[in-house]
Amino acid sequence: DTITNIKTVKLFAHADHEDRAALGAISSFRDRVIDFGLVSSVFRFSLMTLAGVLPVLLVGATLYLWSRGVATPGDVVAAGAIAIRIAQMTGWVSFTLMAIYANVGEVEDGMNTLTPPHRLTDAPGATRLANSGEVRFDAVDFAYGRRTGGIEGVSLTIHGGEKLGIVGASGAGKSTLVALLLRLYDPEKGSITIEGRDISEVTQESLRRQIGMVTQETAMFNRSARDNILYGRPDATEAEMIAAAQQAEAHDFILKLEDFKGRTGYDAHLGERGVKLSGGQRQRIALARAILKDAPILVLDEATSALDSEVEAAIQSALDRVMEGKTVLAIAHRLSTIARMDRIVVMDDGRIVEQGTHKELLALDGLYARYWARQSGGFIDIRDAAE
Repeated sequence: DTITNIKTVKLFAHADHEDRAALGAISSFRDRVIDFGLVSSVFRFSLMTLAGVLPVLLVGATLYLWSRGVATPGDVVAAGAIAIRIAQMTGWVSFTLMAIYANVGEVEDGMNTLTPPHRLTDAPGATRLANSGEVRFDAVDFAYGRRTGGIEGVSLTIHGGEKLGIVGASGAGKSTLVALLLRLYDPEKGSITIEGRDISEVTQESLRRQIGMVTQETAMFNRSARDNILYGRPDATEAEMIAAAQQAEAHDFILKLEDFKGRTGYDAHLGERGVKLSGGQRQRIALARAILKDAPILVLDEATSALDSEVEAAIQSALDRVMEGKTVLAIAHRLSTIARMDRIVVMDDGRIVEQGTHKELLALDGLYARYWARQSGGFIDIRDAAE
C-alpha cells in the first residue's frame, strides 16, 4: 500500500510514520512466526518421541516373548522390521502434517480470493440485447445495502438519440445512476429498461457492448497505446484507430511517447494503470477508445475534467460529431460542458429535483441557477450552492 501511494507519502513527508507502521506489521508477523514455531516444535518432538518409544516397546515385548519361548526368532525379525517402518512413517507423517498446517492459511485465503460468490449473474434464459433506444429508470432505489445514501425514487426517461446532462453535488447519486445502467449493481427497488427490455433479463456482456463510457478516473492497461485504444473495438483497422485518436486530440502526444525498452509512438507501453501519462493524456486515450467503440449509448462521467481549456475546446467539436444519433448521458460539474445538451437533470441527495434545458433551468432560478451563478462568477463551490 505504501509503495502504491509513495507519491502521497513523499508529499506529506510521512516516511518515518510509514516505517513505524511497517515495523509494527513485521513485529506482529514475527510474533506469529514464533508462536507457530513453538507449536510445530512441540508437535514434531511429540511425534518423534512416539516414533522412538513405540519401536523400542514393540521389539522389547517381542524379545521378552522369545525369552519365554512364546515367540520365534522370525517373530523377532518381523517385529524389528515393523518397528523400523513405523519410525520411518512417523517421520513422514510428521513432515506432511506440518506442511499442511503451515499452508492451510494460504490455501484458505486463496480459495476466498478466487471463489467469491457472484452477486450479479445473468438470469436463466437471459438473451442478448441486440439494439438500444429509449432508456427508462422506473422508481429506482439503491443505497449500496445501507439505510441512506445512493438514489431514491428516481424515475427518468431518456429518449433514443437524446443528449442528457446530469449535474449535482458530490454524492448526489450521479455516478450511482450510471453504475446501475451498466448493471454493475442491481436496483434494490424499481427497474431499468432499454427499449422496453429490463436489463436484468439480458446478458451483461451484450448490455455493456451497447454502452461506451469515459470516466473521470481512467486506468490504462500496461500495454501499448495501440492496444489500449483498440480495446474499444479489437477488430478495428489501423486507420480507424488513428482516426479515433486524432478526434480525441491524442494522436500528437502518442507519437512522442517512448518507453524504457525504446518502443515509441503507438507501440510504447503506458505503464501500470497508465502511470507514465498525465491525467489529461489518459482521458484522451479513454475518449479515443470510446470513439472507436462507437456504441449507441455514450456515457461521459466527467470525461474532460482533466483537460485544459484549449484541448477541451478542440475535443468538444469532435464529441459533438461523435454524439450525433447516440443516446448520451453526460455527468459534469463544469456546467459549460453540458449547457448545450437537449435536457439537463439536476440531482440532490439521491433525487431528481430539477430538469429542463439550460435556459429553462436558469429561468427556474433554482439549484441549477445557483450552480451556474457560482461558476460564471469565477468561484465554484457546489456544496455551498446546494445549501
